[in-house]
Amino acid sequence: MRWLKKIVFAGIIAFLLLIVTSNAWIVWSTADKVFSDQSLLPDHRVALVLGTSNKTVSGGANPYFEKRMETAAKLYEMGKIDHIIVSGDNRSRYYNEPMEMQKALIKLGVPASVITLDFAGLRTLDSIVRCKEIFGQHRITIITQSFHSYRALFISKYYDIEAVAMVTDETDVEYSFKVRLREYFARTKAILDLYLLKTSPRFLGEKEQIEIFSGR
Repeated sequence: MRWLKKIVFAGIIAFLLLIVTSNAWIVWSTADKVFSDQSLLPDHRVALVLGTSNKTVSGGANPYFEKRMETAAKLYEMGKIDHIIVSGDNRSRYYNEPMEMQKALIKLGVPASVITLDFAGLRTLDSIVRCKEIFGQHRITIITQSFHSYRALFISKYYDIEAVAMVTDETDVEYSFKVRLREYFARTKAILDLYLLKTSPRFLGEKEQIEIFSGR
C-alpha cells in the first residue's frame, strides 16, 4: 500500500507539472503576437473569428460571442481587415455557430460578401488548419478572448501560419472562471495533439477560393 500511495502521488505531481509547463510554454512563446490595441495591429488582411455559441447554457446572450463579433466588425470598419472567416460548429440544423456569427456581423454593418463561413471548425485546431488548407490563408488575424488566443497562436505557429491575435475586451471574471479553467487543460491537450498524437481536423474537403477586395 505504501508503494501504491507513492506511485499515485508521483503520478499527481507529474500531471500537475505537465499542466504548468505546457501552459507556460504556450503563453510565453506566443505573448508577443497578442494585441489589445487595434492601432498597433499588424497588417493582416484576413481575420479568423473562432466560434462559440451565441447563447449561454441558461439561454442568455453569450458575452464571448458578442465581443468577438464587435471586435471583428470594428476592425473591418477601421480598414484593418478586408475579409472575415467565421469558423465554428455546425452540429445540427438547430445549432450553427458560423451562421449565427454571420448574422451578427451583418447586423453590425459588415457586408455578407466579405464573410466566409467555415462549418467544420469543430474545435480550435480544426479552424486553424482549415484556414490554411481549405481557404489558402497563411497570414491571418485571429479574433478571440485573450486566454484563448495563446493556444490558437501556438497551433498556428506549429502549422507555419503567420498569425497575430486581436483580443476582445474581457468579460466578468466570475462568469468566465469555468471557461478559463478548461483552457488550462486544453493547452496541455493541444501540445499532446500536435507533438504526440498528431491529431488532424475531422473534416477537410475541397479547397475554397476567397476573394479579397481591399482599398475600401
